[in-house]
Amino acid sequence: MSGPHAGATRDAPGRAVAADRAAHGPESRLADDQHGALRLWLRLFTCTLMIERRIRARLRERFGTTLPRFDLMAQLERAPEGLRMGELSRRLMVTGGNVTGLVAPLVAEGLIERRPVAGDRRAYVVRLTPRGREAFGAMAVEHERWVIAMTDGLTDAERVALKELLARLKRSVAASGGG
Repeated sequence: MSGPHAGATRDAPGRAVAADRAAHGPESRLADDQHGALRLWLRLFTCTLMIERRIRARLRERFGTTLPRFDLMAQLERAPEGLRMGELSRRLMVTGGNVTGLVAPLVAEGLIERRPVAGDRRAYVVRLTPRGREAFGAMAVEHERWVIAMTDGLTDAERVALKELLARLKRSVAASGGG
């Protein structure tokens, strides 16, 4: 059998259980006997996807903006003196063309400004305008509320423990040659 129900079991009414599992993210595609490390990675991936989807939707609904625009403005908020386009590209882990595509409309909306770098005709520095700083501040406050609400099912101690475990995982990934 191939397709979305491949390997699916059927419950009493004959409904494909695998279809129900697929609705819950990548981790639901694993058999119960598959490796624990793989299950962990897929659980992390599923949680990340769920959080990101909710944040994307809320940014769009509440502010009429996108997550990439929010991320770019967050980088600029951390660098009040501004950042070169190439540095923004590196920090956002996207191409220069992607950054240019994000910057142009934000400049047109008066949220950021782009200025040439003295002595380098090809380089530009971008930074938030006062209007952009105000707009980002409002988004950041809401973003923080959303993240707090999404993690509200954990106690403070559980959040601390999870953060510490993820820090250990991050070190393990780095030690194994991961980025």
